Amino acid sequence: MTPFKTLALAAAVSALAGAAFAADSGVVRMGDAKSPLSTSAKVPAGYETIYVSGLTPDPVAPPAAGAAPDYGNTETQAESVFKKIEAALAAQGVTAGDIVSMHVYLVGDPANGGKMDFGGMMKAYLRHFGTAAQPNKVTRTTIQVASLVGPGQMVEIDCIAVKKP
Repeated sequence: MTPFKTLALAAAVSALAGAAFAADSGVVRMGDAKSPLSTSAKVPAGYETIYVSGLTPDPVAPPAAGAAPDYGNTETQAESVFKKIEAALAAQGVTAGDIVSMHVYLVGDPANGGKMDFGGMMKAYLRHFGTAAQPNKVTRTTIQVASLVGPGQMVEIDCIAVKKP
């Protein structure tokens, strides 16, 4: 087999392996089935777009008078934000399964030497995306930032969802 034919065969196999994830109402999500993310998403013409602003976590408990709020670790904060996103989407008549794109902003965790706790965020993410109950995966970018609006907040997430009218 010539190198060109080998390359063409490898590309074809790769394309099949990266076949569309579970389709939801016509949205096509592409990528490696083993990945927790979609590499790309194609939204058919005519879909409505819902933008969810960057949301930050709620404190794990009401702070004592004069004390700074405790938001917990990155995993706890990400879980709080994913729940807030789900509530915001529900108000628009959609679910987390309708999200096609997401941006995650993580502040460096002092307990992690000032580096973002990507693993903690992923633990929460994997409870909401690519599961048996919600198999759809999003295109996503994760970025470490210097700080967020609220002291102690380490997670902010915005996203875009679509729905068939």
